[in-house]
Parts: sequence; structure tokens; C-alpha cells
Amino acid sequence: MSEQSIDTRVRVQGEPVDTFPDMAPEAARGTVLRVTVVGEDVLHRRNKDVDPAQFGTPELSQLIDDMFLTMYAAEGVGLAGNQVGRDLRVFVYDCPDDEGVRHVGHVINPVLDERDPDRTPLVVENEGCLSVPGPHAELARAEHAVVRGFDKDGRPVVLEGTGYFARCLQHETDHTLGRLYIDRLAARARKKVLKQMSEMANDVFARREARAAELTEAPSS
Repeated sequence: MSEQSIDTRVRVQGEPVDTFPDMAPEAARGTVLRVTVVGEDVLHRRNKDVDPAQFGTPELSQLIDDMFLTMYAAEGVGLAGNQVGRDLRVFVYDCPDDEGVRHVGHVINPVLDERDPDRTPLVVENEGCLSVPGPHAELARAEHAVVRGFDKDGRPVVLEGTGYFARCLQHETDHTLGRLYIDRLAARARKKVLKQMSEMANDVFARREARAAELTEAPSS
């Protein structure tokens, strides 16, 4: 697995790092989980905060490992706990911003700073979701976002993003509150996306299965 140097501008948990592999190291310890699909209850309600007693536990670390590998298998840039059927407010991400900086990490119990409309404009871009397999739709999101939370050991985390990464932070925080991006669309646009999903989902599932097999294939001796 090749590594990237600091010249490519990689930030892990919001901090710059000297080197970093193509996939987060957590993925090597993970198992690919099933990705939930729109309509499943866990996606449509606010999930439970992670109890401080769970910080530092092997169970929480394993969940994050599994979520990273599942995200890569599904070819996503972010994945929330309820997208693998877990009723917990946590998400992982491996996402570039518009300046080419790669951001990697996880956030537990995320809280999104309120947008200042006088300083942070809304930008309309295409957005998709692993739990709405296939289609994308145009959606307005803040150009800049700040999310505050904790890492798996209970240390405070503050993540700041612009462009595509800001969109990712907002999208994933929404998930932990039981909201999908299609819930922000007008009724007609939402109906169109769901129709497209029904036509595209099987191909997406097949591609994910093949990708999962590729990532979990034992190395040859």
C-alpha cells in the first residue's frame, strides 16, 4: 500500500500528518457490514449519543474499524453509524476538500456549528448517499462548516471544512440526527430520486459486493 507525504496535504482528525496510506489503517482491522437503505427505521430517527462509558472500549473501536472498511467497499467518502444499522451518533470520513486537502477520521456525538448567513453562503452542488444507492440531486449546503465532537477515546475533536468536505460534515451529522439528504429536497425532486434509486440499486449493490471481495481478499503468499 503506497503512502502519501505531507506535500499532498493530508489531515487526520483535523491535524496534518507526515505520511498516510491510501486507506485508513482502521480498515485493515474491519469487517464489511451491510449498508442500510432509505426506509429502514434506524435511518429516520435521531440516534443515541455514545455514552462516555463506551469511550476507549474495544467494541467502539471495532465499530469504527468496520465502518471504515464498509465505507471503502461502498466507495463513499463518509459513513454514519445508522448506515450500518447501529443506533449510535458516530461517523467516519475520508474526503477531499475543494483545494485537494484529504481529510480522514471519525467523530462521535457530532454537533454542527450554526451557520452565519452573513458570512457563510449556501452553495448548490450534486449530493448522493450510500443509503440512497445510485442517484444524486442538487442540494444547497453551507460552503463552510465546523463540527465538534469526540474521538473514540473521548478526546475533544473540532473539524473545520470548506467545499466538498464541508458538505460531507453536514451530510454525516444529518445522518446522526435521522435526516437523509433527500429529506431536504422538494417533494417532486425527492420522488424522482427514489424512482432512480429503484432502477439503479441492484447495479450499485453488485459493484459494492465486488469491491468488498477485492478489499477483503487474502494476500497471495
